[in-house]
Amino acid sequence: MIDNSRRGKLLAVAAVAALALGAAACGSDDTGTGAAAGGGSSAAAGPVTVTLQTFGGGKNFGYKEAVDKWNAEHKDIQIKYDNLTDQFEQVYWPQMIQWLQSGAGAGDVVGIDEGGMGLAKAHPEWWADLGEFGLQNRKADFAAWKWENGVTADGKLFGLGTDVGGMSLCYRRDLFEKAGLPADRDEVSKLWPTWDDFIQVAHKFQDKIKDTKFVDGTNTLYNVVLVQEAAKNGNVSYFDKDNNLIVDKNPAVKTAYDFAQKISQEGLTAKLRNFTPEWNTGMKKSQFATLGCPSWMLGAVSGDGGAGPDFKGKWDVAAVPGGGGNWGGSWLAVPKQSKHPKEAAQVLDYLTGKDAEVSVFNYAGNMPSNIQAQQDPAVQGAKNEYFNDAPVGDIFAKSAAALQPVFLGVKHAQVKNAIESVVSAIDDGSVPYANGWKKLVDDAVKAAG
Repeated sequence: MIDNSRRGKLLAVAAVAALALGAAACGSDDTGTGAAAGGGSSAAAGPVTVTLQTFGGGKNFGYKEAVDKWNAEHKDIQIKYDNLTDQFEQVYWPQMIQWLQSGAGAGDVVGIDEGGMGLAKAHPEWWADLGEFGLQNRKADFAAWKWENGVTADGKLFGLGTDVGGMSLCYRRDLFEKAGLPADRDEVSKLWPTWDDFIQVAHKFQDKIKDTKFVDGTNTLYNVVLVQEAAKNGNVSYFDKDNNLIVDKNPAVKTAYDFAQKISQEGLTAKLRNFTPEWNTGMKKSQFATLGCPSWMLGAVSGDGGAGPDFKGKWDVAAVPGGGGNWGGSWLAVPKQSKHPKEAAQVLDYLTGKDAEVSVFNYAGNMPSNIQAQQDPAVQGAKNEYFNDAPVGDIFAKSAAALQPVFLGVKHAQVKNAIESVVSAIDDGSVPYANGWKKLVDDAVKAAG
């Protein structure tokens, strides 16, 4: 959002976050040194501390319970878990790139969002080879596209998948009831088979409820429409598969942008950009009634930083207009600078295994990328108490099985951040609608370098 008052506030937040990242940054704790087969650590004087660095709002990667379990059972290797920021493109990834380039500062195991994987794959020199620690045997645990995204340009396995996006739409069932709309999730899903239907429902809602907007802002639904349209246009978004920027040529981008502009012009948004303090406050103050929800978004909504415990049972999960889509999903990797790569690989192996990914799903809602975890009865039959006992296992397991991955270029994260800043800026009024598309294209070109 780039109107002057809010832009200054956001820049200040980003600066503070960047400083916090610098202060929090560390490789391994040096209580353990030593050798292991395949280039790992040597004999240690005490327990080895493996630093795990992630990002994300709410319950983020959902590792709290899994880490606690590991630390209780493994006195020789302890995990120090740092979720550094909720801003991947703006803060986490730029800082991580600096650490990786300099050879110091990154944790022993680091999370990477899908938007950073193109660049990560292009730099095998940044990463430990997980094949040296036997993890090439995990290939059957993942869909082919999820596995291949963790392999560098020169064929080295460097990352394993944590979760996949899937897609749904989260809504406030209590506010739907207040507006005289159906509140049952199956009936709500029938309200909006298309995005045009969604807009009609939005107007009906806002005719009855004046102090709540129907959607949070332009950005979340822009991303939902983008991934749906990308599937219709060769499974590409900002870059083609030769890494050429195609923002101004890909109909998927223009369709998503036009939809974002339409809901803004028709006054249906609360003008909030996702994963900002204002967005979190907006949930707590019931400033909006719906938002696009890939599976990992459930943890962002239900976490203390989101709507929090006071809204348990008031949110629910329905089908997304237009059908399906995949937004998000991450990987874990071991930076080559780690002083304990063998122990780090053990931790990574554990966190991407069946039991840990089931635990994450039950704790935070992140849909496993591990196929065995997806098929586990604890996932398939899971209901989310916070979201009115929504059958999230059934909802997201089906979507995960049908996912079509969208190709993301080397500079995807940088371009995504530039584009989403414009998509939010037309909503808050700092960029006129008439100038929005041109600025989006121009800023994308600059970000792509």
